[in-house]
Amino acid sequence: TNIPPHNLNEVCDALIRLLDNPELKTQQLCKYVKAPDFPTGGQILNSAEELKQIYSTGSGPVKLRATWDKGPVTRTDKTVYITSVPYTVNKSQLVEHMAEVAISHKLPQLIDVRDISADDVRIELVLKKDANEQKVMAYLFRHTPLQISFNVNLTCLVPTEDPQVGRPERLDLREVLHHFLHFRLNV
Repeated sequence: TNIPPHNLNEVCDALIRLLDNPELKTQQLCKYVKAPDFPTGGQILNSAEELKQIYSTGSGPVKLRATWDKGPVTRTDKTVYITSVPYTVNKSQLVEHMAEVAISHKLPQLIDVRDISADDVRIELVLKKDANEQKVMAYLFRHTPLQISFNVNLTCLVPTEDPQVGRPERLDLREVLHHFLHFRLNV
């Protein structure tokens, strides 16, 4: 199983709607649970239709990309700040990987990489003054873990006649919410 984290408010809204109308389908519940909510931030690249398909089948890849902003430009260089990293990516290993790219001159426009994070993620990339930020980031998205696929797998243990034994089954969003509601009602 590989169930991504979700926004609690969205999930509660969907659960309340399902209580009000038990006939709701997964497609209708996707109005309330729009996408996973990753604690490290990042940008989900999937379309709304792709996400609905993942929630309908119980599996599929969620493409997740780091976010970045342009920084100051000096006479000799320019700066880019990475402000979030994809879920499950180790930030220090990511910084090392990008530093190796800079040291090996695989990306000549990249001069230096520094982790200046405090409470928030902030990785500073120093680029040559004439570098194109979009092209540098496109290269890094392709060759480093700044962009990943999180493979969703909504396999759960479904209750059986024997309360001590659960049966593994891949569920859609509606079935997951339905089983959770029954569990809460029993509790």
